[in-house]
Amino acid sequence: MDCDILIIGGGPAGLAFARYFKDSNLRVVVLEKSPLETLQNPPYDGREIALTHRSREIMQNLGMWQRVPENEIYRLRDAKVFNGTSDYTLHFPQPSKARGGATDRLGNLISNHNIRRAAYEEAAQCDNVEIRCGVGVKLAESNQQEAKVTLENGEVLTARLLICADSRLSQTRRQLGISADMHDFGRTVFVFRTRHEISNQHTACECFFYGRTLALLPLEEHMTNCVITITNTKAHEISDLNPEMLAKEAEKMLNGRLGKMEVVSSVHSYPLIGVHAKRFYGVRCALIGDAAVGMHPVTAHGYNLGLESIDILAKLILKAVAQGKDIGNEDLLEMYSFKHQLHTRPLYHGTNAMVTFFTTDAAPVRLLRDATLRISNHLPPLKALISHQLTG
Repeated sequence: MDCDILIIGGGPAGLAFARYFKDSNLRVVVLEKSPLETLQNPPYDGREIALTHRSREIMQNLGMWQRVPENEIYRLRDAKVFNGTSDYTLHFPQPSKARGGATDRLGNLISNHNIRRAAYEEAAQCDNVEIRCGVGVKLAESNQQEAKVTLENGEVLTARLLICADSRLSQTRRQLGISADMHDFGRTVFVFRTRHEISNQHTACECFFYGRTLALLPLEEHMTNCVITITNTKAHEISDLNPEMLAKEAEKMLNGRLGKMEVVSSVHSYPLIGVHAKRFYGVRCALIGDAAVGMHPVTAHGYNLGLESIDILAKLILKAVAQGKDIGNEDLLEMYSFKHQLHTRPLYHGTNAMVTFFTTDAAPVRLLRDATLRISNHLPPLKALISHQLTG
């Protein structure tokens, strides 16, 4: 075998997974099509990642959290949900306790490029991890004896276990015959940073307007990441705007809640597609990160679920190594899939159902949307359950 674990995809999930085996005797190879410079200095891509307390714990254990500049870890104090043009909100306050101690936040926000850099820096300093950049994968296959990858340059690599971490549209997942539920929301997401006159109070907001959705992710007190979601047929209404016009559009959507606004970053757009693999493993292979589950961003669970996947699978592998067992055996991979699916499947389908409900603008549904917020505000057990999901 060329290595014990072969990881396709050098994103934050694949690299964090590789880092998990720093103190083991396992040989790990990471394949990434992007050039090395992109991993060392990932460009800003507009995405701010909301991280739960559990995710922070995992990242700290991997040394990633400590590599993010303290002034670029942003406090997420609480969250509010707005419906239509109403000022009434469903409020999720900061929890009084989290993991046995007092806390002043629901979670934290860190820019995706900082997470990617931290994951690379940690994985790169592992003696047993090789990161090969600028190389594409032509074919991935596996059998009971080994997993095998053929690179675009014709080179063949074999491993005891193959890990797919190559995005929610994973070509590797398809080649290995693992099917997935895919939901194209028919919408486009635009993300950009703004500065504004009025404090955001470190409060995240999800505003389900009619025809559009606007999420506000607080960074500094007077700097907020705006996430506008709009149907593809009307995406030009946002993409055609220059920065000044875009800032005025955000002001208008918020009815001046943050005062005068200014766009202070580049604007990025992404297609809105959700994915959930029907199982997270195959013969000598497993899916992690977005290759396993690609969530709608409304519940901010994308990378949190990615970290959860690597935490579950890596611990099972290390346990198998300690017991002298095969790290690619079906029982181990099936256990990983069962544990991770237990959480992700209801969350994935529940999120999609919620998004469909709150983006349906028919008159009767508008009234029901408003009533749902008001009723939910007066159901402490329900709010506690949702808060538990938000904090991890």
